[in-house]
Amino acid sequence: MCNLTKVVILINEIEWKTSNNPVEYNFAVSEMKRRVLKIKRNCACEMIWLLEHSSIFTAGTSAKLEDLKNNNINFQYTGRGGQWTWHGPGQRVVYLMLNLKKRSQDVKAYVYALEELIILTLKDFYIYGVRISGQPGVWVKDDNGCDKIAALGIRISSWITFHGISINVNPNLDEFNNIVPCGITNSGVTSFYKLGKKISLKELDISLKKNFNKVFGNKGLFKLK
Repeated sequence: MCNLTKVVILINEIEWKTSNNPVEYNFAVSEMKRRVLKIKRNCACEMIWLLEHSSIFTAGTSAKLEDLKNNNINFQYTGRGGQWTWHGPGQRVVYLMLNLKKRSQDVKAYVYALEELIILTLKDFYIYGVRISGQPGVWVKDDNGCDKIAALGIRISSWITFHGISINVNPNLDEFNNIVPCGITNSGVTSFYKLGKKISLKELDISLKKNFNKVFGNKGLFKLK
């Protein structure tokens, strides 16, 4: 049971949570599932969780075993969409638990909105991210091609979202050599630091919150109904 008086106050608000220490992956998934269940029952408001993970490789529902290049690494199968990726210190992970019944029950539009959130945030730091057709996430183009700076992997249960996005600020990019990231062999991976932008996670978080309101707020393209 939930406190109905509290629900009336909170249900149309969004809780922002920031974890300052690395969060174990399985614990995060467990917490997300718990929150999603509460949102389904109208016992909790939507939530955005900003965090870093301890180093771990995760395999989404489309991951292929042949894309695992190092059998000795620590990895976890997970229920999010997508293929292989790595999470670890220096990478901002953003988990979004949103009720699409109150926004738009359109998965493609939700993915587009997440990419728009990333693109607007990158632009605040003079990084110009782009979409590539058929390859979810956000990329940075240069004379040598395209490198991925932000990945996307979501899950939706009864139109409540969880999992979300990851943005490379200053992670150890060598970790991605252990896998074929997102199953894509003809592109690389980049970060703010590699692009010469030395920012803190806190600076990124401020930009993310501002741009979240632009995309998902009252006047945004994925606003509440």
